[in-house]
Amino acid sequence: MTWRAGLLLGVGALTLPAWPAPFLGVAVLTAAVLLLVLLDRAMAVPPDALTVTRSGERTVRLGGTATVTLHLANPTERTLYAQVRDAWVPSAGARPDVPPDRLLTVPPGGTATLPVRLTPTRRGDRPAVALTVRSLGPMRLGARQHAGAPATPQWTLRVLPRFDSRRHLPEKLARLRVIDGVQVTRGRGHGTEFDTLREYAVGDDVRSIDWRGSARRADVLVRTWRPERDRRLVCVLDTGRTSAVRLGDEPRLDTAIDAALLLTALAARAGDRVDLLAADTEIRARVAGSGRPALLARL
Repeated sequence: MTWRAGLLLGVGALTLPAWPAPFLGVAVLTAAVLLLVLLDRAMAVPPDALTVTRSGERTVRLGGTATVTLHLANPTERTLYAQVRDAWVPSAGARPDVPPDRLLTVPPGGTATLPVRLTPTRRGDRPAVALTVRSLGPMRLGARQHAGAPATPQWTLRVLPRFDSRRHLPEKLARLRVIDGVQVTRGRGHGTEFDTLREYAVGDDVRSIDWRGSARRADVLVRTWRPERDRRLVCVLDTGRTSAVRLGDEPRLDTAIDAALLLTALAARAGDRVDLLAADTEIRARVAGSGRPALLARL
């Protein structure tokens, strides 16, 4: 029963002074309103006859906004008058474009499109939990509402870490190009793998002088180094209880994830192989053997 039924009964109560028996008038008015409510409810579209689907984004970074659209189809031959509430877990930060108290009108065979904007406040999977459809009759006096009808379409939004450290990527990648020799710069060579000996030149670091080689050649020689290639890095994340300790405004685990992502991005650009293992008393996640293009996405 909606507020319109109460309003209709109140308007009818204004006629009670004209009735010869006021108590009889109250009974007649109440019975008439209830009959109209039942008739109106019977004319409402059954919620379990509706077809509901979803479409939209499946992943979003923490702090970003994703849009998931609910499609409510009316396959019946009646016009649907409905109020729809699409509920998500609180940490999903759901903001529907169509408020739950707004009345929707869907013609026979038509479809209503209801976008929901999600700005999650926590990392992880954020599912849709319940869909409630209140179907009203043509006179808006009575409504049908059944729990679980229509069934809530399953949808889970995966919230990825922020990856705030990606702001350091341009600087780190520029440094990597210097180490690889793509960009010429003055300074001491980097790397731990011995490359060649060459004659000393002005500006070379004296710590690179090879004294034994210089003694044999009767000339000053310096060692040159090259960066290592095809290294294998293994990132191990502690997902135990101690990883819940907060560092600033986020858990220690999120900080470790951010560091692992930055290291992976640099290592993948350098041609290295990166494996990841997240574990506490048992293994929670593992990434191994990924090629360079898919490595960062899998992590």
